[in-house]
Amino acid sequence: MQISTSQLYDRSTSLMAKLSQKADRLQTQISTETKILAPSDDALGYRRLETLKVGKADDAAYSSNIGLAQSLLEQSDTTLGAVETQLQRAQELAIQAGSGTLSDENRKVLAGQVRALISDMVGLANTKDVRGQPLFGAATGDSAVSVASDGTVSFVGTGEPSAIPIGDGNNVQATDSAARVFGGIPTSGGGTTDIFAMLGSFADSLEGGSNPAATAAATDGLKAALSQVTQARGSVGARGARMDLEASRLKDVGATREIARSAIEDTDITAAITELQKTMTVLSATQASFSKLSSLSLFNYLS
Repeated sequence: MQISTSQLYDRSTSLMAKLSQKADRLQTQISTETKILAPSDDALGYRRLETLKVGKADDAAYSSNIGLAQSLLEQSDTTLGAVETQLQRAQELAIQAGSGTLSDENRKVLAGQVRALISDMVGLANTKDVRGQPLFGAATGDSAVSVASDGTVSFVGTGEPSAIPIGDGNNVQATDSAARVFGGIPTSGGGTTDIFAMLGSFADSLEGGSNPAATAAATDGLKAALSQVTQARGSVGARGARMDLEASRLKDVGATREIARSAIEDTDITAAITELQKTMTVLSATQASFSKLSSLSLFNYLS
């Protein structure tokens, strides 16, 4: 009898302890709305959650980079639009310069306007981006172009700016160097020049008097320059559309990831409350039975 009673006590005590622990765990799951409180609760689910957390953190960084790229591309588009406007104004001046009725004084006035356009485009080329860096900067250098004391404009630095990572093994060239945008303009002689040098030569020719050949060369050069800038702006627009798609994709991936996380981690409140009520009922019944057992004495057994 002593052995059997001891075993019954131990068994009841152990059962009540387990039921109490289960009730505590369910109450914590309900209050925190989280069903995996420790790796031991669901080792596979816990590892899956860690993987999802890493993916979420990575995508948060990529989303930030996409936002930066979108800002840079939008700023590039606006700035290139301003460059197009300046080049179109230069074309108008070239057309005026082709008129045979202009005096040398008139040509000098046009030359001053051309040099003003050069100054404006130097300012556009040296535009600072949202990070405070040269929007059209190269891989090196703290500005895109520089102006010498004689007015000569030169490109600063070498190489193209670094690409911005926007996904696993995926990146975007958010900006272009000034050399790519303003340089590499083909000439009639088979070589290349840049917008600043071309406009500088045009202004020099205007100040030198009538020069139909120089005016014709400027007209052709401006047409090629405008075409190049327009193509660069089109490329910026295409990259901007790509960023919109990437941003949408990340949003969809994030929503799918959240559904997966919720299925693994979040507590089903209704089911948890039902299970808690069942557990508490069993615990109460077990405690009542144990209480009755504890109140029994040897005389109860003898009687």
